[in-house]
Amino acid sequence: MSAFLRALVRRRPIAAAALGVLSAVTLAALLAPVLGLPAPDRIDMAGRLAPPGPRHPLGTDNFGRDILSRVIYSGRVSLLIGLGVMVASTAAGTLVGLTAGYYRRVDAVAMRILDGLMSFPAILLALALVAALGVGARNEIIAIALVYFPRTARIVRGSTLQLKQRAFVEAAVALGEGDGRILAVHILGNALTPLIVQSTFVFAEAILADAALSFLGLGVRPPTPTWGNMLDDAHIYLETAPWFVVFPGVAIVLTVLSLNLVGDALRDLADPHAVASRRGLARPRSAAAASGSGPVRGLPGPAPE
Repeated sequence: MSAFLRALVRRRPIAAAALGVLSAVTLAALLAPVLGLPAPDRIDMAGRLAPPGPRHPLGTDNFGRDILSRVIYSGRVSLLIGLGVMVASTAAGTLVGLTAGYYRRVDAVAMRILDGLMSFPAILLALALVAALGVGARNEIIAIALVYFPRTARIVRGSTLQLKQRAFVEAAVALGEGDGRILAVHILGNALTPLIVQSTFVFAEAILADAALSFLGLGVRPPTPTWGNMLDDAHIYLETAPWFVVFPGVAIVLTVLSLNLVGDALRDLADPHAVASRRGLARPRSAAAASGSGPVRGLPGPAPE
């Protein structure tokens, strides 16, 4: 872990800062009960829509509730839903991807089903599934996981198709190892890196989907605070109390952006050859352009001899 952090700070300082922001958001959400914050559901109508000040650093909402407290407590719910979606979609996608990639008979049927699921816009499919399953955190996790697990399955399937042609897998088959051990040890063990990277992106997408569903009234219901239902309560006060809208939105942006930056850094650190090849392709092009030796667009190249 320490080697990873040193490499992250040295090669991707912005991603290291994003990891720090993500850690701070997670710690604040976990330690919310011991931070001495006001109760997130404590109503004070005399102080409603108060601007940020010493008593309420981020102001209050339309019921006089402390926005800082509600933003931090909302993080507990939103992060938990994102984590649940990540675990469920990763587990389902890994199982389907391994099976489809290893068994040819399953591949055609499974991929057509996944293609059908991926043909729908993600938010519309999530809306339809939540409407069918009912409102609630558990049903929301199931619905969002069903939307995003096909992407994970396709990545695992691609890795499985490549790895099962490798010599060490063929040797394991020749030695008589069972399919379960081959899939779990030899294939999945070597496909963990893209799977972990994809999981971070699914985590970020799940938080955005949760915020969208809560904003539309199909997520976790009040009085339990989430970043999405805080935005739902706040949007009509955009002109009169902009802080009511800004701070939940900033929490969503910081968390999702941090997850995406960390996932992008994980991908580059895990596959340095891809980064080197991208830079190697860029350098010859820039050198040719600087020297003028490359062909000029619009003019014919040298005639063949």
